[in-house]
Amino acid sequence: MPTKKQRRRRQKGRRHDYEYVYVDDEGNELDPAEVEEASAKNGASRKTAARQPVGRGGRPVQPASWRRVLKRGLLFAPFMFLLITFLSPELTTQQTIAQTVFLLLIFLPFSYVMDSITYRMIMKRQATLEARSGGQKR
Repeated sequence: MPTKKQRRRRQKGRRHDYEYVYVDDEGNELDPAEVEEASAKNGASRKTAARQPVGRGGRPVQPASWRRVLKRGLLFAPFMFLLITFLSPELTTQQTIAQTVFLLLIFLPFSYVMDSITYRMIMKRQATLEARSGGQKR
């Protein structure tokens, strides 16, 4: 009789099993044998689609772009302005705006660098996973 821990591990392994599912252009599910026959008839080798890197949230991770960083800056600028206003009430409005611009000049390049580092890490992790699995598509 397996222990409770062994049963949990076995159940976890079953939960994470996966199968290859092939779908044609019309959305019909195909058997792997049919896919092999079709690719042999066409004389074409099996193509694998380039996968876009996906982060833990399941959304595709985009390479760093200044447009996205500027949008983020526009989103955070009012919060920075309000924070400076509440932390330094003795500053005039012009000084508060100048402080906000200064913070944005630091925040924007830092945000771009962090986006590029994150993208490179995910790309490296994906390449490692593909190398381990032998280039097989999940």
